[in-house]
Amino acid sequence: MALADFPRHPLTFGPSPVHPLDRLTAHLGGARVWAKREDVNSGLAYGGNKTRKLEYLVPDALAKGADTLVSIGGYQSNHTRQVAAVAAHLGLKAVLVQENWVDWPDPLNDRVGNILLSRITGAEVRLDPAGFGVGFKPSWERAVEDVRAAGGTPYAIPAGASDHPLGGLGFARWAEEVRQQEEELGVFFDTVVVCSVTGSTHAGMIAGFAAQDRPRRVIGIDASAKLAETRDQVERIARRTAELIDLGRDLRDDEIEVLPGWAGELYGVPVQSTLDAIRLVGRLEGVVLDTVYEGKSMAGLIDLVRDRTIPEGSNVLFAHLGGQPALNAYSALFRD
Repeated sequence: MALADFPRHPLTFGPSPVHPLDRLTAHLGGARVWAKREDVNSGLAYGGNKTRKLEYLVPDALAKGADTLVSIGGYQSNHTRQVAAVAAHLGLKAVLVQENWVDWPDPLNDRVGNILLSRITGAEVRLDPAGFGVGFKPSWERAVEDVRAAGGTPYAIPAGASDHPLGGLGFARWAEEVRQQEEELGVFFDTVVVCSVTGSTHAGMIAGFAAQDRPRRVIGIDASAKLAETRDQVERIARRTAELIDLGRDLRDDEIEVLPGWAGELYGVPVQSTLDAIRLVGRLEGVVLDTVYEGKSMAGLIDLVRDRTIPEGSNVLFAHLGGQPALNAYSALFRD
């Protein structure tokens, strides 16, 4: 099937906006930096990249008669917040397993930010002490079974909506959206920088851009601190998505690029480069990044532009995936 043949339930405002970050560009003194703003892509609980993915999962859930979306993430999961909002929008229930993915001492970590929004939008939130991991978890499988045992019809959505047969389609479509915006703007983004953790955002981009057959580099910045696992997941989902949309060729190894260096030692724990990137972009552009994902991917972009790994003269597109509500759980870091 071609991508256009897959059912899609619109949850976004339309194409997410693209705009230049000219003060950041001048400060770095190299490639021109632009941003595509998934953080303002929807009216559902502040949107974000997972809302775009859910546009392809929702038709499948409804076709299967689901009445409850069941998903999993950390206490400050952007994904589960978006699942909760989408469920409310559709008149469905949501059961969310929220694990202790981040070793972070904020005493309000399980009460503010994303998890607060999930509760406001009506989800059943189940706190679980288990640590970080993007694989299938027993607690999530139990939640699915609990819904079924209570007479409901669950629809299981894995962490980040990633390890799902349709998980890469949303960002394959994003790649086509970028192509159309390039035509409108009269610019070609030869480099795209995106955060990689659960994998399907980056993987969908790889598959989508591969269909365009243009000399474009898609750089994933690892924020999982588990590089091998993340790269394996990105590769697997990218190849599955490419096959799903009938790409017609195998993905090359050089199309799958996940770079280490900015994640620190633990998922969700910011390092100095994370905080520096957040402050720099906030003070130069008024654009807010988060500590878990976008601060780390922007730190990577900054270094790659500065050291000319991304060459001067390039147009580099930063995929801003959202996640700012989680900043509430990191407030102690920003007292100055």
